[in-house]
Amino acid sequence: MQTLVINPDRVLSHRNPMIYGQFLEHFHRQIYGGVYDPSSPFANALGFRSDVLDALRRIKVPVIRWPGGCFVSSYDWKLGVGKQRVPAFDKAWRVEDPNTFGTDEFYELCKALNCEMYICTNAGTGSMEPMSDWLEYTNLEREGRFARQRIENGYAQPFGVKYVSIGNENYGSWELGAKEKGEWARLVAESAKLLKRVDPRVEVSAAALPDPEWNMELLKHAGPYLDWISIHEYWDAIHTTNALASYEQAMAYTEKLDDSIRRVEGILAATGYSGKIRIAFDEWNLRGWYHPNAHGANLPNNPELYIAPRDRNDENSSYTMADTVFTACFLNTLLRHADSVKMANYAPAVNTRGLIYTHRDGIVLRGTYHVFDLFVNQMGDRVIDLWAPEQQAMPVVAKDGREAVVDALDAVATRRQDGRIAVSLVNKRAEGTMQVSLAYPPNDRPGAAVLHSIAADTALAYNDVDAPERVRISTTEPVVREDGTVTLCLQPHSVHVLLA
Repeated sequence: MQTLVINPDRVLSHRNPMIYGQFLEHFHRQIYGGVYDPSSPFANALGFRSDVLDALRRIKVPVIRWPGGCFVSSYDWKLGVGKQRVPAFDKAWRVEDPNTFGTDEFYELCKALNCEMYICTNAGTGSMEPMSDWLEYTNLEREGRFARQRIENGYAQPFGVKYVSIGNENYGSWELGAKEKGEWARLVAESAKLLKRVDPRVEVSAAALPDPEWNMELLKHAGPYLDWISIHEYWDAIHTTNALASYEQAMAYTEKLDDSIRRVEGILAATGYSGKIRIAFDEWNLRGWYHPNAHGANLPNNPELYIAPRDRNDENSSYTMADTVFTACFLNTLLRHADSVKMANYAPAVNTRGLIYTHRDGIVLRGTYHVFDLFVNQMGDRVIDLWAPEQQAMPVVAKDGREAVVDALDAVATRRQDGRIAVSLVNKRAEGTMQVSLAYPPNDRPGAAVLHSIAADTALAYNDVDAPERVRISTTEPVVREDGTVTLCLQPHSVHVLLA
């Protein structure tokens, strides 16, 4: 029996709903054929798929980061606004982008979802002035030619972009316009300065690493201008192989799930920026995207070798309970670090490795979507103390053959605005149920409880076009004992939120 003791009087941190943010990039079918598809019978008057919008509304998307991703490092935003769109060759992914989805469409998408716009700028082939020109277009009322261009394009009122990222992964050799740390720090400082001159209210982020040398240089030059520091992570790095980690191997990644966060927290503390600069974990997913022959010095000229393989990202059989359980564990991690991580963006929202898969006749909600549904709609804003007198260990073998030991249960407790306590519970075991007893203090003993669960008959279960509800949310009402304890039997490879 695993015992958990809840202490609601000890508030550990306060959750920002933006940790449930999403991400969209002009890669494969995320935009075209994904959220935006005027040819679809589900398309609304603006070309957005209404079934996708409805699904995103259900999980109350708070913010979307766009347009990349690697795509942005050669993106010219000026070709994607107004009535006359200019197609352009996307040098990151080596396809032509029609630019029919641009800044105006992104604004309409975020307006339809009632979420914040988070624009990522071109710090690869671009420079600081086009970044600030873009902000003039979106945020100035009428001053300057770019604000007037927006008005001429039919938008009299500013878009009110609140968040701007300088660059993507410009520290990496795979990124177009990669930079050395000193070069990057100076570019960020001058770009942020220019952005703040356009609109002092805008909150600026910059691409960073959980690396002391990179971040110390960045903060030395740009720290006074930054509101956020951006980090990314894809644990299962399968960009060139699509060799997916098994369930057990995926659980091994949960051993040190907050390692990058802790490192960046330490750097911010050492430089005096704790509480001043927040962490945006603005690209994350268990699985890296599959895009062989996209990077490097010797690239093939045959699209069948570098474009066609990307279709494998849309194979729903890839997204099993391993992805579902891992996603819940990482959202728990974000809650534990809610005082420093104030934004996170799951990459991506639609298609590729996304929460939602689109097809001609509708959509499939993957198991990961249901995790967001549980956390967004059931968990609370105040993270409270949850203590386990003993933790059940689970030995696993990592993808590299290393033996690791992880906690079999991952749990976080929160207090909701309605006063109820919501506890997320993740049973990582591939096989075998887990008995869990939750003890509430006398002044918070629940009168009743509801358990929302995501489970399946096997760890390899997934949702697909012909079986869209194999992985779904179910609800039960566990018994609350007279002493205020609730005892649960958690299925293997399952995710739960107990509301009491």
